[in-house]
Amino acid sequence: MNIRSLSEELSSTSYPGRGIIIGRTPDKTKAAIAYFIMGRSANSRNRVFVEDGEGIRTQAFDPSKLEDPSLIIYAPVRVLGNKTIVTNGDQTDTIYDLMDKQYTFEQALRTREFEPDAPNYTPRISGILHFENGDFNYAMSILKSNNGNPDSCNRYTYAYSNPAAGEGRFIHTYMGDGNPLPSFEGEPVLVDIPDDIDKFADTVWNSLNEENKVSLFIRYINVADQAYETRIINKNK
Repeated sequence: MNIRSLSEELSSTSYPGRGIIIGRTPDKTKAAIAYFIMGRSANSRNRVFVEDGEGIRTQAFDPSKLEDPSLIIYAPVRVLGNKTIVTNGDQTDTIYDLMDKQYTFEQALRTREFEPDAPNYTPRISGILHFENGDFNYAMSILKSNNGNPDSCNRYTYAYSNPAAGEGRFIHTYMGDGNPLPSFEGEPVLVDIPDDIDKFADTVWNSLNEENKVSLFIRYINVADQAYETRIINKNK
């Protein structure tokens, strides 16, 4: 698999939906995470990211305009000991709660399916980073309908041990705009990761479609001691 330019990959479609990027910086010292949300409806666009303990949550930018909160208000990022969880829905809490009871990442996600938002049946995408002995590994998951058929749930998990320097993986909910929206296909895309957190944030944010982008979370985690830096960018201010 050839490494793709992150900027080119993000700008290749007007609507990748929600996306997760996980990887390692070129100097090998940090794990990098990005999570972004986009929206086509007024309800989806009426959101911001806010810090919540060691993680983040979504909240309505204008509470008076909030319609259905069920699929748009959730905690995308939570930290459980030496594990950082990032997802596009309330399965963050499922993973957190069940892994706290010694379930694995995959076992926790077997209790969930794609989102019940017919006809799109939006995939649930999830990632987890595990830090131990001065290094880290990560895994990514997607739960999606069987080519638009909600009677079957297709489950895919991709695990990455000893992640290579300067490389990351990018998974998102949709292949592009459409009606219904076509689910992501294939394994997570191999993309480049920079050393500088602000360059990473600027690259992701500026490469997303201006009309549809809503919020962005970026975190760089020091592999040695798990100290981290975070950036949050909200279109609504």
